Amino acid sequence: MVIEHTELKRCDVINIKGRIDSATAPKLAEVVNEIVEAGRFRIVFDMDGVDFISSAGLRVLIGTQKTCKRYNRGEVALAAVPETIMASLELAGFTPLFKIFKDGVSAVGNF
Repeated sequence: MVIEHTELKRCDVINIKGRIDSATAPKLAEVVNEIVEAGRFRIVFDMDGVDFISSAGLRVLIGTQKTCKRYNRGEVALAAVPETIMASLELAGFTPLFKIFKDGVSAVGNF
């Protein structure tokens, strides 16, 4: 898995490529924790290059959303979610919990 973090004026964009599974989810959680500890709570996950997401990856997304929404500080948006990943999110019942956009530009513009 390759993670690219970009800090923008309005939000942080995390571009993910590869598989998010039990072996790589801790690395993603580490990147998210660094952003949150810096006091930034508006995060976009650009998932254009994600091939697979396991329950560990879904747990990172939900945990990040919970942290960001606490005390109305911010929110997590998902961008460019592939159909297979979208099916996993729908099956788990997570689609109502996130704002989902067709591309990263729309997601960043949301903030």
